[in-house]
Amino acid sequence: MQWLIILLVFIGGIGVAIQSTVNGGLGQKIGVFEGAFVSFLVGTVTLFLVMLFFGRGNLIHVFQVPKWQLIGGMLGAFFVSTMVLSVPRIGVGAAIFTLITAQIITSSMIDHFGWLGMKQIPLDWQRITGMILMVIAILLYTKK
Repeated sequence: MQWLIILLVFIGGIGVAIQSTVNGGLGQKIGVFEGAFVSFLVGTVTLFLVMLFFGRGNLIHVFQVPKWQLIGGMLGAFFVSTMVLSVPRIGVGAAIFTLITAQIITSSMIDHFGWLGMKQIPLDWQRITGMILMVIAILLYTKK
């Protein structure tokens, strides 16, 4: 089962690279925020249909969750807008490499401190070294 989840995450990573490329091109043609809006609109319609036919949860429970848990959509909008803006300027590789580095550093901090209700997983020197090397790699990857 774990291999299937890892495979799905891997495919999701492929999707992020393709999505960033597609959204970057869309944004160049219709505008950064317009491109992000259209991307979210298509995604919203898609998720609505998937939820309608396959959803098993209860949407009314959205009123019972802590309000801070609703910021995911805003963060997603920021992410898509940032990629629409950056990909045509710095390229897909540089944008995704920087994105992944930021995700690893932030998620490592979340794990280390147990933020947002997550299980604490302490940082060690190997992980810290890996993150430092990723930042150095961004500098090398994006140097002209």
